Amino acid sequence: MAQYVQICEVSIEAKEEIKRFRFRKEKTNAALILKVDPDTHSVFVDEQLEDIDDIDELRMALPEHQPRFVIYSCRIDHSDGRVSFPMVFIFSTPQDAKPQLQMMYAGSKLSLVKEVSLTKVYEIRELEELTDEWLAETLQK
Repeated sequence: MAQYVQICEVSIEAKEEIKRFRFRKEKTNAALILKVDPDTHSVFVDEQLEDIDDIDELRMALPEHQPRFVIYSCRIDHSDGRVSFPMVFIFSTPQDAKPQLQMMYAGSKLSLVKEVSLTKVYEIRELEELTDEWLAETLQK
């Protein structure tokens, strides 16, 4: 059985916010952005975005040169008239981020994915990859 090393602990406040976010009742696009504190080795909520118009707004909220974890809930209108609200976990890890930060985020990813209990887990290396087209394509796989 494979073991993984947990580099950073998910803070109690982040766990509570993740739980609230997962069970939110609103029918709008929203995101919970999580950040690693390199000094305390903990994951905490950096920002929560409500009523996001499109994924461009989310992309603009993410730093270009620092990793982030994103839990994103979005509205999808299907061609048969159904509406769904998938929730995805996105690990944004820019190639030019500091190696120490990249390692801290990479080492914390598995425990955070387990904490949020999501199966739609994606990684992007550059923010330009985060588009509505990319999301639609990845959700169809």
